[in-house]
Amino acid sequence: MNAFPTLALAIVLAAASTASTAAFAQDSHAGHGALGQQAAYAAPAPAAAAELTEGEVKKIDKDAGKITLRHGEIKNLGMAAMTMVLRVKDAAMLDQLKVGDKIRFAADRVNGAVTIMQMQPAQ
Repeated sequence: MNAFPTLALAIVLAAASTASTAAFAQDSHAGHGALGQQAAYAAPAPAAAAELTEGEVKKIDKDAGKITLRHGEIKNLGMAAMTMVLRVKDAAMLDQLKVGDKIRFAADRVNGAVTIMQMQPAQ
């Protein structure tokens, strides 16, 4: 019975996250330099970044642009901790990864699919 308010909140949060990401992209498009060595496979972080989720790489499919992760709760999507296959925003994000790596990531829904928008090594 409590599902509707939770779903409505998730939709509002997802829309706000998408809007802030788009605003950041417009503001920071010019003059964006090369990423540092430590962030070799991380996408640029939005100004108001979603909380990063811890994950462990279980499988990598570079051809399909997908990764299987065992991850913690993805709060902005209302997802419990689980192991699942996720798309990545850019397949090049997978180039520096190997099975067993621990990462931190931010994900959002893109065309109905949960997609990793940002990724960095866990510290």
